[in-house]
Amino acid sequence: MFAHFAGHAASALGIPASRPVHLPTQRSMWTVIRGPFVHKKSQENFERRVHKRAIKAWDADTEVVNMWVKYLRKHMMPGVGMRVTKWERAPVGIGQQIFQKGMQKLRLDTDAAKVKAMADQIVQQEMMAGNDSASSLQSLSHQKP
Repeated sequence: MFAHFAGHAASALGIPASRPVHLPTQRSMWTVIRGPFVHKKSQENFERRVHKRAIKAWDADTEVVNMWVKYLRKHMMPGVGMRVTKWERAPVGIGQQIFQKGMQKLRLDTDAAKVKAMADQIVQQEMMAGNDSASSLQSLSHQKP
């Protein structure tokens, strides 16, 4: 019923849309004991069925599609859920533009002389730290308890 309404709303807005496609029905069953005490053999079964439909709309303006979805959400029937997946087209070359923006944010000073000087400084610090720890270990080993 709601799928029929959504299809008519799409056609009224000039959105090319497919007919509602029937997706598999999900079926859930519960068994509950009728009485609270010894009446185990007296049980009652309950069932819930979820009927799903899919409507595909294409080649429409983004604002019109957003207005259609907003209209459907506003006039949604009780007990009806709706999930919308929107795919939008991007202009040609958008990947290169996003890559360049990302690289501008990550620009590092990659001057070879600066990198070599920093590496030498780190090596000197590590050598000093290694010499200090070796001398402290030797002084500890020469002490008598």
